[in-house]
Amino acid sequence: MQRLSLAAFALLATFILAVSAVAATKSHSAKATPTPAPAPAAATPAPDSSASATPVPSGTPPTGTPKITYSQCHVDGPYIAMTFDDGPHIQNTPRLLDMLKERKIHATFFMVGECVVQYPEIVKRIVAEGHEVGNHSWSHPDLAKMSEGAVHDQIQKTHDAIVNACGVAPKLLRPPYGAFTARQRAWANGTWGYKIILWDVDPEDWKIRNAEHVKTEILKHTVPGSIILSHDIHKTTIDAMPETLDTLLKKGYKFVTVSELLAMDHPATPKPKATPKPPATPAAADASTTPPATTTPAPATPVPAAKP
Repeated sequence: MQRLSLAAFALLATFILAVSAVAATKSHSAKATPTPAPAPAAATPAPDSSASATPVPSGTPPTGTPKITYSQCHVDGPYIAMTFDDGPHIQNTPRLLDMLKERKIHATFFMVGECVVQYPEIVKRIVAEGHEVGNHSWSHPDLAKMSEGAVHDQIQKTHDAIVNACGVAPKLLRPPYGAFTARQRAWANGTWGYKIILWDVDPEDWKIRNAEHVKTEILKHTVPGSIILSHDIHKTTIDAMPETLDTLLKKGYKFVTVSELLAMDHPATPKPKATPKPPATPAAADASTTPPATTTPAPATPVPAAKP
């Protein structure tokens, strides 16, 4: 009886342990699986106030500053401008004017102020016969090496002298020796409205006093749109003019004043780019040089052996 009770007790204990294990398992599985906390969203960075803003258009930019300085012009046609410096001269300039009038040629005279006040009657004749007058300073110094005040005096005194002599205000300035800085050019243009006139043909008549040399150099280098430099204070230059002018006329050149030439000026037409040639297509192979196709000879049909 006692053994039976112990067995029953052991059985009951085993049952209780089994039930407890099952309950524990159910309790563990019933717990909710924890949901992981969402990662904090990355904060959107605030705009950087130091970043440069998109620039606001300030209007259409200028296409370019006006042209101030000319040494030659791009023109449609055989137009050229003869220019004479350093006068007027008491003997040579009237002689030159006679030659120009005979050929109905108009030229441009860049005059020195000191000479203008000496020979105002020649200046009047120059303008009366359709030529143009320009400023060439008062005493022919190197303006690029002078102070602004000194340059102003050189130009203003000559400007006033020309106006007093002929009643026409010059529109052109040729600095002696062509020496004038970029800043001076802009300043002269802003102050008097001058265009700065240089040259592309220089016979060096001021250095080589030989009429044949002057003629040869001018004829050799003149092209349409040329501004030709020469000096009416040198007798040898005037001696060269009849044959020089006549030859240029025979070549078809037409003489105009510098201002007339500037009015014809236009940007140079860019040269078209050469179209690249397509690569040459290989010529078809010559049939005479093509190797014959290799053919496999058909096996010969065996001839039946003669019956013995």
